[in-house]
Amino acid sequence: MALEPKVIEKVITIDASPETVFRLLTDPVQYVTWKGRLAELEPRRGGAFRVEFGSAKDIAAGKYVEVVRDRRVVFTWGWEGNEMVPPGSSTVEIDLQPMGSGTRLRLVHRGLPQEAIASHTEGWDYFLPRLVDVAEGRPAREAPQHTDATT
Repeated sequence: MALEPKVIEKVITIDASPETVFRLLTDPVQYVTWKGRLAELEPRRGGAFRVEFGSAKDIAAGKYVEVVRDRRVVFTWGWEGNEMVPPGSSTVEIDLQPMGSGTRLRLVHRGLPQEAIASHTEGWDYFLPRLVDVAEGRPAREAPQHTDATT
């Protein structure tokens, strides 16, 4: 089955429970252990999703669309001050499925302009392994020196 154009899809397995992974996706204190340096998260329909990265100018923002405890998190995504991918202009869907004592995580990021696919793919390729590290009880690997919020 072919995915629609302009979609990033990632599937990973994490040796941690869906409950642990869900907390890392929705609790602001836990979120920043693997992504960003400051998070304002209100994990409920219509709640704020805002994550500040390395500097106050690299801020991803949107709203929660759907939250199903320990199973699914959907939020809109974009960059403050960015015309190509403004806040709320794309959507990130994360589904968690129990697999033995672990979790299968499927992420789909849709609605990005073609010019932003590569940089966002690179971002997810960097941050998802950090999520795995923290969920499995290890320190997150070293953060990048910067994010590219211009693409």
